Amino acid sequence: MPRIARVVPLAGALVFVLASCINPFAPGRDETPGESACDPHTIDGVFQCFRAAYSFRDTTLYGQLLDPNFVFVYRNYDLGIDVTWGRDDEMRTTYGLFQNTQKLDLIWNNITSTAADSDRVTVVRGFNLTIVFNPSDIERINGNANVIFERTRVSDPWRIVRWRDESNF
Repeated sequence: MPRIARVVPLAGALVFVLASCINPFAPGRDETPGESACDPHTIDGVFQCFRAAYSFRDTTLYGQLLDPNFVFVYRNYDLGIDVTWGRDDEMRTTYGLFQNTQKLDLIWNNITSTAADSDRVTVVRGFNLTIVFNPSDIERINGNANVIFERTRVSDPWRIVRWRDESNF
């Protein structure tokens, strides 16, 4: 039998063995970014980054989304006043939330209004936030986030400059 006739079946068997080692339960990695990928160069991307920061309780990611002049506003219904704080207080408060919870589940709902130009966008969007401090202490917050985003140049990422919490909390 010629030498080539012995090599071809051996090579075919080797290809069969290697191909049969593919694990269908561990498919290859998808390198294409999804439509909702965390990309602060798009408004939807900032919302996805925000969700990821809460899900992973990651203050580094969260801090990258906030402008240095960031202002947070919420209504204190007991006192009947609006309360505001800046970026430093926001980061301290969020760090405390991330450290003292077992799980945060943030769901972004429909956008109810938007106004935009090339360097400033205002979005009002519904959200549901479930905060699990422990299995017997779970808070659910529902409402709207009234958020203003800005960027200096079109190539810059969007940053949150103002967040008005319009929730039931």
